[in-house]
Amino acid sequence: MIVVSGEALMDVFAGGQTPAGITLDARIGGSPLNVAIGLARLKQPVAFFGALSSGFLGDRLARALREEGVDTACVSRLDAPTTLGLVGLDARGVASYAFYGEGAADRLLPLAALAQVPAASAYHFGSYAMVVEPVAGTLRALVEREHVRSVIAYDPNVRLRVEPQVQRWRDALAWMLPRTHVLKISDEDLELLFPGAEPAELAAAWLRAGVALVVVTRGARGAEAWAGPHHVVVTPSRVTVVDTVGAGDTFQAALLTALAEQSLLSPESLHSLSAAPLDQALRFAARAAAITCSRRGADLPRRHELNGEA
Repeated sequence: MIVVSGEALMDVFAGGQTPAGITLDARIGGSPLNVAIGLARLKQPVAFFGALSSGFLGDRLARALREEGVDTACVSRLDAPTTLGLVGLDARGVASYAFYGEGAADRLLPLAALAQVPAASAYHFGSYAMVVEPVAGTLRALVEREHVRSVIAYDPNVRLRVEPQVQRWRDALAWMLPRTHVLKISDEDLELLFPGAEPAELAAAWLRAGVALVVVTRGARGAEAWAGPHHVVVTPSRVTVVDTVGAGDTFQAALLTALAEQSLLSPESLHSLSAAPLDQALRFAARAAAITCSRRGADLPRRHELNGEA
């Protein structure tokens, strides 16, 4: 079992213009929710730990999780609104976001909800749920509870429209480093957090801090990873890009799936990871992310769409 923690929201895309305004297309979203659904579609047992609104949008999010096969036993339902993320796309299909979520359910996950979180082989954390309170405090408590015995995976997934203070994101990353086994971060996030820094130098420092595996995703330039003495680089799969929404979440879900399918999803295995299985996992994750980029929104691939084993 993998437990994914964090926010769930509605991504709202602009549609066509009308005489009185524009149409809006709302779709289930949120980086952690996408990762949970991605894992379920890749045939991994997965549960979601987060808070959903008790209103109709929360009902839709809960239904989506259940229909995808995600365990919702540790989901909290709160009398609060659902966060809306307005998604804009540039000419290359690259997404930008504006969030409306002050006082929303996904930010209000209480500490008492930890009692409902099951034991798992791995726990994934990420995005703004790690930097806004009170949810961040609840998730840090879960990390403290589990990091000694289970794999902790972390993707900062920086969203300055939610928390504009870059130092808050740096502080969250610094706190997570000695407690994280799998750190996945995009080159865009690296530039926001550490402008001009060399990824290899950062990765080396993070490995010294205790991380077992550091992965940097580079969009159209592929991905690279560091584990112990190993450095692996993979090129991206060729695809016609519709948009990049959910690509990083797909990569993370597929990376965890590939590690699980190779029986490597444990702290001990990750700290002794060799180059060949790491290369295999990265290639699997890159193929999965390319599929998501070929269709609109965070429509993550299913296991049968990825030929062969991870």
